[in-house]
Amino acid sequence: MIYVVATLSVKPETRAEFIAAATACIKETRKESGNISYDLHESVTDPTKMVFVEQWENADALVPHRSTEHMKTFGRVAVKCVSAPPRIEIITPEKVDVR
Repeated sequence: MIYVVATLSVKPETRAEFIAAATACIKETRKESGNISYDLHESVTDPTKMVFVEQWENADALVPHRSTEHMKTFGRVAVKCVSAPPRIEIITPEKVDVR
């Protein structure tokens, strides 16, 4: 099992658009083979910080996820909404890979 934690900084004026796109993406991602959980959390101290916490059966499940239509759609919205590159941590029993 692996975890993915993606932290994004969102421009305040695009927050609602980001959340709407993320909500649609989450709904479809939860249907994917290999997905165990996929949630979005909003910081209680900084409304511009959003954190995706994902749980997958294995790293192989992430490969098709990245090229799904719902991820592509979300990506087109997210790129307009973020104010900095995302921090992505892929956590396996062996290591934590930060991208």
